[in-house]
Amino acid sequence: MFEIKVKTNFSAAHNLRNYRGKCERLHGHNWVVEAAFHYASLDSVGMAVDFKVAKNLLKKVVERLDHSYLNELKFLGRVNPTSENIAKFIYECVKKKNRHLKAVSVWENETSCATYTEG
Repeated sequence: MFEIKVKTNFSAAHNLRNYRGKCERLHGHNWVVEAAFHYASLDSVGMAVDFKVAKNLLKKVVERLDHSYLNELKFLGRVNPTSENIAKFIYECVKKKNRHLKAVSVWENETSCATYTEG
């Protein structure tokens, strides 16, 4: 099994609803998003997937979040814009374009990450 990972980033603001603490106030992050793809075999060139292709898939979704106030984005629905829900949203969008996607991790900072995977 081959695992291919790509990263991108975006900047956005949010505040957590129904939360007691600093994060209930408006604040922002420079988020890092990592997507992991699993392939059982390689193509004729010897690649599971071209990094450029995988990066573009991830980037197209993340561009919808960049420089926004996440609480106001209609396509996120009514979910609280936590790292967990953002990871799930990105996963579902990318998975529609590439069935080999296995996980999406969203980093709020260097020490805090949420990962979504099915199962």
